Amino acid sequence: MNPSRPLAAPQRKLIESSKAWRWAIAVGITVAAGIGIVLMFLLTQATNNRQFYERNYGRLFVLNMVVAAVLLAVILWVFVRLASRLRRGKFGSRLLVKLAAIFTLVGLVPGVLIYVVSYQFVSRSIESWFDVKVEGALDAGLNLGRSTLDTLAADLAGKSRSAAERLAETPDASAGLTLERIREQLGASDVVLWSGSGQMIASAGQSRFQLNPDRPTPQQLRTVRAQRMFTVVEGLDDPATSNSARIKAIVPVPQPSLGLLAESRYLQATVGIPPALVANALAVQEAYREYQERALAREGLRRMYIGTLTLSLFLAVFGAVLLAIILGNQLARPLLLLAAGVSEVAAGDLSPKAALQGKDELGGLTRSFADMTQQLADARAAVELSMEQVSAARANLQTILDNLTAGVIVLDPDGHIQASNPGASRILRIPLETLQGKRLALLPGLETFGTAVQQRFDEFETETQIVDHWQQSFELNTTRAPDTHANLVTLVVRGAQMPGGARLLVLDDISEIVSAQRAQAWGEVARRLAHEIKNPLTPIQLSAERLEMKLADKLPDAERALLAKSVHTIVDQVDSMKRLVNEFRDYARLPAAELKPVDLNELVHDVLHLYVREGDATRGAAQVPVRVELDPACPRILGDPQQLRQVIHNLLQNAQDATEGRPHPEVVIRTQWSEASKRVRLLVLDNGTGFPDHILKRAFEPYVTTKAKGTGLGLAVVKKIADEHAARIDLKNRMAEGVIQGAQVSLSFGVAS
Repeated sequence: MNPSRPLAAPQRKLIESSKAWRWAIAVGITVAAGIGIVLMFLLTQATNNRQFYERNYGRLFVLNMVVAAVLLAVILWVFVRLASRLRRGKFGSRLLVKLAAIFTLVGLVPGVLIYVVSYQFVSRSIESWFDVKVEGALDAGLNLGRSTLDTLAADLAGKSRSAAERLAETPDASAGLTLERIREQLGASDVVLWSGSGQMIASAGQSRFQLNPDRPTPQQLRTVRAQRMFTVVEGLDDPATSNSARIKAIVPVPQPSLGLLAESRYLQATVGIPPALVANALAVQEAYREYQERALAREGLRRMYIGTLTLSLFLAVFGAVLLAIILGNQLARPLLLLAAGVSEVAAGDLSPKAALQGKDELGGLTRSFADMTQQLADARAAVELSMEQVSAARANLQTILDNLTAGVIVLDPDGHIQASNPGASRILRIPLETLQGKRLALLPGLETFGTAVQQRFDEFETETQIVDHWQQSFELNTTRAPDTHANLVTLVVRGAQMPGGARLLVLDDISEIVSAQRAQAWGEVARRLAHEIKNPLTPIQLSAERLEMKLADKLPDAERALLAKSVHTIVDQVDSMKRLVNEFRDYARLPAAELKPVDLNELVHDVLHLYVREGDATRGAAQVPVRVELDPACPRILGDPQQLRQVIHNLLQNAQDATEGRPHPEVVIRTQWSEASKRVRLLVLDNGTGFPDHILKRAFEPYVTTKAKGTGLGLAVVKKIADEHAARIDLKNRMAEGVIQGAQVSLSFGVAS
């Protein structure tokens, strides 16, 4: 699995759910460990410290109930969660429920059986602890220990009484030596001779080193006087002093024969008890005491052990359910991962899949599935990369096609348009991008062109192909509306076969090149005509005038009139030819435009002065009036004032000539400012006869005219000047309800920055 790529949302949810389960399991294990510690604590306290248990029985009982409630709540929550998963139909729920049931039964049935057996055992064993024989044995042992100690004490008292008789004749001053011998004979640890007032007379043993030895109490001395002896066992009541347990005997010392008035004396002997005897006596005494205490707390012990067993049962059930969840989750988790991954792959999601790192077969299966998914993702990424590269190449090709000045059209074998670039739409003046699937030969205005192209492709397929394409030129009329001027386009068309049977058509608009070539050719012709014709015109005119002058007086009147008429005709024709030659010269030698900011409205006013009558500032000259409509918002344009005056003059002259002889003739000259296009437009309109179709197609070519005496250079000069000014020129007929109402010429100029 590629760690750099994020997991899918379902995979993340599954992993997060697994983390939540692991967290819950960790908490459960912690709780179980805590419960186990509590149980050990309860058992320890119940065994070693009954008083502590009895004193805190209420708190321990409440703690047990709280722990049991928590365990029960956890078990119920687990079962509710499993039931919810099962109800939602989540994959693996049935397996988890089955595993939980199996492990719960495995833990519950033996646990209940052990609980029942343990309950009976505890109930019966506690009763057996307090059997009569046990109590009698403990009582007999206690009495045996007591009688043994009493026997030792009586033996010590008898020996002390015999030793006291030897002290009867011994004075107090020498009693110390006698006491040392008595101590050795008795095997005592300490021997003391006391006076009747409780004062120590002499001693042998440990008391000699004590500043304030333990002296007999008055009560003990009274007992000695009354019973002639006193014995006591010390150190067995407190286990802390059991190492110094001893038997103490006090007996009276007989009075000497001559000492009737002497003070009474008492002999005290102390003998240590053997440690083994002390230990046995304490053990019997402690066992008897505990037996009596537990006999009194018999019911409390039963409740304690039964409560502990019940809590152990809850712990066993909880452990079984927890084990079922752990093992069931371990078995179901790989299957859940695989199910989620298969669903995602089926939905097209090939993002990295989670895989388990276990060494079992299911873990290996998840890793294999993750590797397979990664390989599919890598393969799809490679395909997507290839598609992106193809798309980029296609986009680059489309960008190239979109920016080509040439037109490109892809046709199927039947001539249907499959694709085109903007250049083709621009050349053919038709939106080909909206006409895909249409036959080229059926498009309005392209019927002849489409049929010729289809025929040429068919011929090319049957020819022996020396080259891989064919080429042919066409003249195409791109006029689409009846009120617009005819636009004759000259095309060079190349065709080639493409793989799959498609046909490639490449269009180049060479109209401007042809027009420039024609203009250049006409200019050269005009220059040569002006040079060749102008030279003989003046001699011809002078020779005719000289003949008239020489022969007029020598001829009769009739012949003189004929001569004058002939000379007049020659002079007029020579003037016409001079005027024609001058027009040729002007067209051929039109100087380059010197562009500068010009006020177009002011130029129009200057030219109109040639056409204005006396006292009329807005009406034209003699034959045809001129109406002026100037836009005062027009900014200055870049132009050559002299050439623009010639343009205005030529357009007005042509308009007046076109309206001559028409009823109510009128010419309109208009300027307009377009804020959107940032251009100034000059329009000249008339209500004449308009242009015939064959003239409209070549109106801007030299020598194309509708006038009987015209040269056809007026619009040609206008077109040439417009090209020098980078101005767009349009010519069309004015239509109204399908009838020609006149002509319109417009020029569009760029403004001066």
